[in-house]
Amino acid sequence: MSEPMLKVEGVQAKYGDFIAVHSASLDVPQGKIVSVIGANGAGKSTLMDTIAGIHKASAGKVYFKGEDITNLPAEKIVTRGLSLVPQGSRCFIRMTVEDNLIMGSFPKNARAGVKDTLDMVYTLFPVLKEKRNDLSGSLSGGQRQMVAVGRALMTKPELILFDEISLGLAPTIIKDIYATIKKINKDTGLTIVLVEQDTKRAIKTGEISHVMLKGNVVLSGNSAELGEEEIKKAYFGI
Repeated sequence: MSEPMLKVEGVQAKYGDFIAVHSASLDVPQGKIVSVIGANGAGKSTLMDTIAGIHKASAGKVYFKGEDITNLPAEKIVTRGLSLVPQGSRCFIRMTVEDNLIMGSFPKNARAGVKDTLDMVYTLFPVLKEKRNDLSGSLSGGQRQMVAVGRALMTKPELILFDEISLGLAPTIIKDIYATIKKINKDTGLTIVLVEQDTKRAIKTGEISHVMLKGNVVLSGNSAELGEEEIKKAYFGI
């Protein structure tokens, strides 16, 4: 078998003396959608931030395409083809939709094809084209989430980490965004990691699932083969 695109080995991450991620290990094969699930406080977001270079690992290793990227600055990791869509629909609210999107094209390899990538984002999210000259702060929560996803796509990534993109959104918007994520994966082969508290949605979407509990990955496997009771026990630690 080929090496995974992303390999996390025994990663630990702290906030002062508090250990948010104890010793997390997981593999993400190229071209797959992989789900990382767990209750609030399980360490999922901290792990994603650590992979993306936003938070420092205090132990362990992160490998992307075979290269050790542990504790590289986030801007260096983005240029290697790994992007993060953080939770909370984060945008530059005083900038237009299009300026927000173009901000994502700062990596050198993304600049040459910025127009084509922008057209692709507008095809995926037609409402953003309609509102491209509007300030991002005037958008709905769902539309700002689309901007965040589009901005990540503008970096021309090979892998995107989506951190709880459904948080606070209406069910119909969540359904549309997840359908778009699956389309992106199918059409482009982009590798995707989905971080979610919604167990059913995450397992239905991801071909491979990892369950986190108290800062550790406690269960991993093919989503179709993981039993509901097995996942429940791992999720709640019972």
